[in-house]
Amino acid sequence: MAGYLLRRSIGAVIVMWAVATLVFFMMRVVPGDPIAAMLFDVGDAAAIEAVKRKLGLDQPIWVQYLKWFGLVLQGDFGTSLYGSRIEVSRIVVEALPRTLSLAGLSFIIAMVIAVPAGLISAIRKHSGLDHTVTIIAFLGLSMPDFWLGIMLIIVFAANLQWLPAIGYAPLSEGFWAWLSHLILPSIAVGTAFAAIIARMIRSAMLEVLKTDYITVARSKGLLNWRVIIVHAFPNALIPVVTVMGIAVALLMAGAVVVENVFAIKGLGRVLIESILNRDYPVVQGAILAVSAIFVFANLLVDVLYTVIDPRIRYE
Repeated sequence: MAGYLLRRSIGAVIVMWAVATLVFFMMRVVPGDPIAAMLFDVGDAAAIEAVKRKLGLDQPIWVQYLKWFGLVLQGDFGTSLYGSRIEVSRIVVEALPRTLSLAGLSFIIAMVIAVPAGLISAIRKHSGLDHTVTIIAFLGLSMPDFWLGIMLIIVFAANLQWLPAIGYAPLSEGFWAWLSHLILPSIAVGTAFAAIIARMIRSAMLEVLKTDYITVARSKGLLNWRVIIVHAFPNALIPVVTVMGIAVALLMAGAVVVENVFAIKGLGRVLIESILNRDYPVVQGAILAVSAIFVFANLLVDVLYTVIDPRIRYE
């Protein structure tokens, strides 16, 4: 297991390097000049060249890459091209807890909805309840995150005034302040995720319920809830956990959109703003953080396999 984790960790570093390298070169070939945007397209040629020299953007792209990569190896991700030249690491560290809080609460909400819905749908196959869960799941998949977020703001923030409409409050300001600002965006992000997991749980449970050992367990007179929870559900988790690992991308993509709807300055909003401003160092630092989340999530899924099914071993 230790050897496997070491190999996966090395692979993770390579993946993150490849993603960051691709982003580095793609940002410099797309149309748009960060210096022109910085000077609002009114600076003369001499001023533009002076700023480029100051920021090192006048050098060949391969020289820029080698300098950037050398600094990354030292833990220095550079500084923003704009404003007071804030360090990229500081920007990412400030934004990351907001995105992780949103994604984490979205995941919890999704699982609270998906697990019982999937189990009930499988147990009551082809019943009215099963059809209802299926319809709701398809509705959840069909509703765009940004549209659902806007609807939640209109109903629960603007009309009922139960929850704040925008912004983020850190845990240092109190648990309820933190939670109340995240409930609506988390519902908006977690709805589609819940629909996917619920359908996956239903499919996996239907396959497990057909197996011989479930028939034997029932023939021994075990209570139905015990057969479902203790014997069937754990064995249905392997495909579900696999989908959950892949669906982390869905959570992060939803967070990028929803953070803008709810004015939460997490990684998603920072990434969009820095792309629009051609703020190369911030884009590269944010992408590295996002890719690290993806890689860690999939590594965690692989480890969970061995917890769910002790027969699985990585040698």
